[in-house]
Amino acid sequence: MLANTITLNSDGWVRDNHLSAAEVLAPQWYVLYTRSNCEQVVYDQLVKKEFCLFLPKIPQRLRRDEFQRVSHTPLFPGYLFLHHTMDKVSYIELRKARGLVTVLGEKWDCLATVPNKEIEAIQSALRANVRVWPHPYLREGTKVRLLHGPLTGVEGVLVQVKPSKGLLVLSIDLLHRSIAIEVDYTSVASI
Repeated sequence: MLANTITLNSDGWVRDNHLSAAEVLAPQWYVLYTRSNCEQVVYDQLVKKEFCLFLPKIPQRLRRDEFQRVSHTPLFPGYLFLHHTMDKVSYIELRKARGLVTVLGEKWDCLATVPNKEIEAIQSALRANVRVWPHPYLREGTKVRLLHGPLTGVEGVLVQVKPSKGLLVLSIDLLHRSIAIEVDYTSVASI
């Protein structure tokens, strides 16, 4: 399933009838695809140019010899997210970033977007300081909404149930990537 796309004709009018004028002018979430291990390099360059970016990271324990250290690695390797109102000038400025391969979509005026609720769910999970890890992408399952706790209102797919805990999967449909978090089973309701 592809996310909504915005396509402008030569007069600047929207061709996609599913989007209102307010949605076209509002910032959208775009996906930036980077070279291997260049997520932070691209992030740093674009933040200096005052773009609003989201690079979700998770702690990972690295062990070398007798020492252990914690490194924060990208949750979605090769990808970061841009919240912006896209125009041709912004697109050209983005493309100048060293390490950036592309912005997902067909061309500058027909870029793929990620729904706000998918990004907000990932941000909420990271802010809640719960254990987060990559998970295979899921398309179908029981959709639930959390009713209590630091992730109240977050929606995802419940895939595993234990007596007191469940595994909630949050997905970015455009990337076909997911993460999993452990939640209290009694705090979810199906939607």
